[in-house]
Amino acid sequence: MSDFTKDVNEDDFDSMVINSDKPVLVDFWAEWCGPCKMLTPTIDAISEEYNDKSVIVKVNVDEAPAIATKYGIRSIPSLLFFNNGEVVEQKVGAVSKDELTAVLDKLIEG
Repeated sequence: MSDFTKDVNEDDFDSMVINSDKPVLVDFWAEWCGPCKMLTPTIDAISEEYNDKSVIVKVNVDEAPAIATKYGIRSIPSLLFFNNGEVVEQKVGAVSKDELTAVLDKLIEG
């Protein structure tokens, strides 16, 4: 994981995601998930490129099942985009970097 991507759990999810003053991309993943592992370099690259403009976090569904349940995560990888504490978009599966950055760009520009 990159220095810019943060792992979050039940203890810090609200402070890192809900209360963020920047758009947030949350990657719901698990250690045993092959597509999740394939997506990791993309998430890390985005977190480095967008470090000043957004927050990129990962939630391990095995370690934080309450968060996954709260947001109705049924398959992984699932990527939720938050803005002002609300889910504004969701992508499921190993989506492209361009798809993810397009959503972040839209949220950053307002």
